Amino acid sequence: MIDPILQKKVGRLFVVGFEGKQMTPQLRNLIHHYHIGGIILFSRNIGTPEEVLVLTTTLQKEAKNAGYTYPLLICIDQENGVVRRLGEGATIFPGAMAQGATHNPDNAYTIGVATGKELKALGINWNLAPVLDVNNNSDNPVIGVRSFGESPEQVALFGKASMQGMQRAGVATTLKHFPGHGDTHVDSHLDLPVINHDIDRLEKIEFIPFQQCIDAGADIIMAAHIYFPALEKEKGIPATLSKNVLTHLLREKLGFTEVITTDCMEMNAISETIGTEKGAVAALKAGADLVMVSHTYERQIGAIKEVVSAMERGELDERNINTSMDRVHRLNKKYVSWEESLQTDSTNIVQIVGSLKHEQLAFDVYKNSVTIVKNEQVLPLQLNENNKILVLEPLSKTRVLVEDKNNERYLLGNAIKEFHSQTDIELIELPVIDKQIEDILEYATNYDSIIFGTLTISSDPLYQQLIHQLYDKDTTLIGIGMRNPYDISCIKGVDAFINTYEPNKTALKVAASAIFGEVDVKGKLPVRIGG
Repeated sequence: MIDPILQKKVGRLFVVGFEGKQMTPQLRNLIHHYHIGGIILFSRNIGTPEEVLVLTTTLQKEAKNAGYTYPLLICIDQENGVVRRLGEGATIFPGAMAQGATHNPDNAYTIGVATGKELKALGINWNLAPVLDVNNNSDNPVIGVRSFGESPEQVALFGKASMQGMQRAGVATTLKHFPGHGDTHVDSHLDLPVINHDIDRLEKIEFIPFQQCIDAGADIIMAAHIYFPALEKEKGIPATLSKNVLTHLLREKLGFTEVITTDCMEMNAISETIGTEKGAVAALKAGADLVMVSHTYERQIGAIKEVVSAMERGELDERNINTSMDRVHRLNKKYVSWEESLQTDSTNIVQIVGSLKHEQLAFDVYKNSVTIVKNEQVLPLQLNENNKILVLEPLSKTRVLVEDKNNERYLLGNAIKEFHSQTDIELIELPVIDKQIEDILEYATNYDSIIFGTLTISSDPLYQQLIHQLYDKDTTLIGIGMRNPYDISCIKGVDAFINTYEPNKTALKVAASAIFGEVDVKGKLPVRIGG
């Protein structure tokens, strides 16, 4: 028979997710019988801003009725840019690499404050951001534009500014993914990445942003599901489960005294190796304070029970659990209160979420981030009303599992069409097929200018081939890197190329404005481009 008091103590160290936009019976059970400490929201839980506030308030009322001392920690991945969970009504702010392209950390601070205010108005008190991974690997499949750049000093400067901005707004922040996910070739949602750098290299690159943000007052650090042989001698043990990484390195060497959380323990790097339930025990033994199980109710219950069993048989020391609870309670005292958590007044939503002030802020930062990488004296584009433009628009689909699906069409085409009515739009289903290439090449000569978008063109050699063949036509060829800043290195010829770093409406509108000379964009690459 499991001790119900011990079960609730352990439950406070778990963060769980659920399906839908309303309280579920499973979640109610987790709150009343297990006293789970936090809830993670995904796009599956997000409706209108008003619906989000009703949901978060309902969750907190349930916790209050269950006898909680402190309100629930409610978190979300609102990194901005390509990873953002808030939808309808919320401001679309530039993400990390777009901010980095401004080379002004004040922008990261201001966006941090604005993001925090919108989250707070919706009853969300904890953001799973900023990303402190140094993206020095152009082939990284999961970080990329989620990073502020390839320089550890720049990532540290912008990461600290972003963190302090959100803290100023009253929202807890999370530095991720420790010790660093920037130089991986594998997505840890799918498998266990390995980083083979020695300790000297890690200290010079990966650790710098974390150390500087720790010194500046970090709240929470998220451990990465990555194996570092230089830090952990036991083969295949990821940082999340490594005492050498979480306790000896992060606690003792870097001096971090606050909350360590795992990434989701249902990611394949954990669930397909040690398993989610046993992984929860291993993470707490290694030094984690919060365990995140984001999706499956049975695994959430199983993981809590596995931790309780480990304590009862002496595998887990209750003193360590008490220390973790003390750290979480310090976080609670700093960021949550019943007065704020039980708010039902939606006035703040109208005044803050998606406000004109925030929309203008986003537009202004995009103007300073959109980057003209190449211009062979064709920009601004000079056209008369009879000139015709063809826009090749790749459909923006999910690239990695951490991102939400994006099925919006014609964002690039419509942005161009706002400035020139004689514009035709050709949607490109990726990977592009031979028949579509043949058709485009056949009628391309009917246009004076061709504007093509790219997402990650390195993965589509046929699309690269199409661009190369279009360059040989008697037309002006302009590329827009709508995501991956390295795309131009895969393109042999183009008259002009612009990076927006993310394929959203505001960023593409700014790029279109730059093409036609309506705005002066000032972004500079935060990464080096080869080729």
